[in-house]
Amino acid sequence: MSNRIDQLLSALTLEEKVALLSGEDFWSVPAIERLGIGKLRVTDGPNGARGGGSLIGGVKSASFPVGIAIGATWNVELAEQIGAALADEVKSKNAHMLLAPTVNIHRSVTNGRNFECYSEDPILSAELAVGYINGLQGQGVGATIKHFVGNESEIERTTMSSEISERALREIYLVPFEWAVKKASTWGVMSSYNRLNGTYTSEHNWLLSTVLRQEWGYDGIVMSDWFGSHSTAPTVNAGLDLEMPGPTRDRGQKLVDAVRAGEVATDVLDKRVGAMLRLMGRVGSLDDHRPFQEHAENRPEHRALIRRAGAEGTVLLANNGVLPLSGAGKVAVIGPNAKMAQIMGGGSAQLNAHYRISPWEGLSAALGADRLSYVAGCTNHRFEPVLRGTFSVQYFDNHSLSGQPVHTGTMDDAQAFWIGAVAEGKVDPLHFSARISGTFTPEQSGEHRVGVYAAGFAKVFVDGRLVADAWTNWTKGRTFFEEGCDEVVGTVVLEAGRAHDIVIEFATKDFATLGLAAFAAGIGLPLGDEAIEAAVQAARDAETAIVFVGRNGEWDTEGSDLQGIVLPGRQNELVKAVAAANPRTVVVLQTGGPVEMPWVADVAAVLQAWYPGQEAGNAIADVLTGAADPGGRLPQTFPVRWADNPAHSQDREIYPGLEGKVRYEEGIFVGYRHYDRIGMTPLYPFGYGLSYTSFALSGLTVDDTRFEADGTVSVSFTVTNTGVRPGSTVVQLYVRDEKSTEPRPAKELKAFSKVALAPGQSNTVNLSLDARAFAWYREAAGHWLVEAGAFALLIGQSSLDLPLRADLTRSTTLMLPV
Repeated sequence: MSNRIDQLLSALTLEEKVALLSGEDFWSVPAIERLGIGKLRVTDGPNGARGGGSLIGGVKSASFPVGIAIGATWNVELAEQIGAALADEVKSKNAHMLLAPTVNIHRSVTNGRNFECYSEDPILSAELAVGYINGLQGQGVGATIKHFVGNESEIERTTMSSEISERALREIYLVPFEWAVKKASTWGVMSSYNRLNGTYTSEHNWLLSTVLRQEWGYDGIVMSDWFGSHSTAPTVNAGLDLEMPGPTRDRGQKLVDAVRAGEVATDVLDKRVGAMLRLMGRVGSLDDHRPFQEHAENRPEHRALIRRAGAEGTVLLANNGVLPLSGAGKVAVIGPNAKMAQIMGGGSAQLNAHYRISPWEGLSAALGADRLSYVAGCTNHRFEPVLRGTFSVQYFDNHSLSGQPVHTGTMDDAQAFWIGAVAEGKVDPLHFSARISGTFTPEQSGEHRVGVYAAGFAKVFVDGRLVADAWTNWTKGRTFFEEGCDEVVGTVVLEAGRAHDIVIEFATKDFATLGLAAFAAGIGLPLGDEAIEAAVQAARDAETAIVFVGRNGEWDTEGSDLQGIVLPGRQNELVKAVAAANPRTVVVLQTGGPVEMPWVADVAAVLQAWYPGQEAGNAIADVLTGAADPGGRLPQTFPVRWADNPAHSQDREIYPGLEGKVRYEEGIFVGYRHYDRIGMTPLYPFGYGLSYTSFALSGLTVDDTRFEADGTVSVSFTVTNTGVRPGSTVVQLYVRDEKSTEPRPAKELKAFSKVALAPGQSNTVNLSLDARAFAWYREAAGHWLVEAGAFALLIGQSSLDLPLRADLTRSTTLMLPV
């Protein structure tokens, strides 16, 4: 391959070289037909392969569990299987790279993209990323690990500077990327939108060249996040190989001129082009000249894997014996998420799933619909429910909907996310307007709420009357990647059974960063006290009440952070009322991260199901009925209150930052490290989760014969299923430095293993630690340091349940290179 790359480099003209360093369109890098170089195509990621379509609609794809759900499995082998399955999905979309995995750290509990990331812990994140990448790239599809680095919040992410000490970077935030390079040989890295200590990561020489390439030996490509490049020569010189998307904004003729002016050296340009050619050879696009076609492949093996992974990531937080469900009594199915299948978060992770199984459908299949009753109880939507149906669309090549439309078409549902060509390329995608027309027939009469929000300007007319105006009243909000407005809501009285005319007017506006065009319009009928009263009655009439509450992809979404971790709407009130009516109340949570649970002592069981993909209802039903053991363990600490989180003061008081900076003032004390440091007991600790069986750990032995010489240690111990059901647990090994010259956490996860056992079965677990497991980063000296002194190995089933302990001692210090 290297000979061919050298030959191509010598044959490419300057203009052709430059063409390979930026996108041709939203999802591809141009072919160089003169030399037989095929087109490279990429696709989002990371819980499916959407293909080249919009975030809404398009060719259908398999929807896998989101990142935090995979994190909750603590199963590296499963992550690898998911990666391999996603490779099939990428190939079905005629693409070569997946924009995944996402491994930013759960620093706070309000990050809108928390759902997309694995964990608050760097080792758990790193292990899962390695498995995911190995599965993906083992099938010839390139991984693009993201976002490198410091993208732990969403609002103003395209301008904000993440102020992070080098020690915190080395010990926490860089670790998953380091492992992806050193242990999985990832072929792609995506730079983040934000600045790192004042410099955009897309032109950060220390980050992209010194650390990534020189220290870690990376030989893949670095691509920008979409519209995340801000310069020409600085990005190329720092190490950004590919600007995305196209058409280029910073390269093209600008880069040709920069090379000719000597601002970018020829050998630097050739390094960037060589990296692109090497990638194209690895993923097969160099010789891929097939016609572009996308397919929806609804594979039975993928459906089975998604269902199994969804159950394995489900965390049983509390259980007084009511689960698994037994007997033949009536079950009241209650809550806003009961008949709505919440399968994914929002933003670029969205896709058009093959199907969506709701909890109601899963329980109906498992128990029989005749055993079930249903009441919504309340709502939990952030925006009014999207208007469903077919709408006609007229497109205009101006901002004012004036003149004759240049194109007409149809739209499924009253929402759009325009990417790339609009109206078959007949309008400028950043300079057009549209009139969307259809009808809405309500099921009940009454005063309805009409809402609209947009990246652009929008109005909604009902029966000719302007009801919701996000055009005249447009103000910058927290939706659509910080370039849109918050939802504007009006009210109108509608008649049941009557088809009311709906007209939506939309126009793009000029934006400074991402240049998105999007809108969503909805109509909803508010639920009041009578809905909660109906839920209470249903609970009284049933043997068991299951309340499905949480959030959805409107709340847990890219481009928007949460304003707290209280369940939206009247959900807490609903849970407390149902629990008071039925002592056998089970709460099933679906969120992208922790929530406050003021009712936790009043309910019989709590299950955290996250967003588990298209098989959501089946996976949840499998766990509720005992067809599957709840295999999940928390990848993120659940605090009692939002205020307990280490980033809370910044989240609340100076959110999203102060003077353009997010200060990571907690340093290395993220997640459970913080709670240990201040002696605070969380609601549920990191690594915690119950099973339908029980486990005992015993017989710890330690081989530390090489600890003094090179810092390596191996341990073994026995895990026994002491219950009467098959199940799994996650055994976790933490290291404590008993006395350090610099502050260190009370303990840090350094190894783990998922163990599945039959009743009465025992298994020996072997775990190994290298010198880095005992080291901290000495920022002033630029190296890792294992100090002389005492260390403890702590082993158990959560960060607060560590019954096995071994003590080690070193007499000398050991310095390790970066």
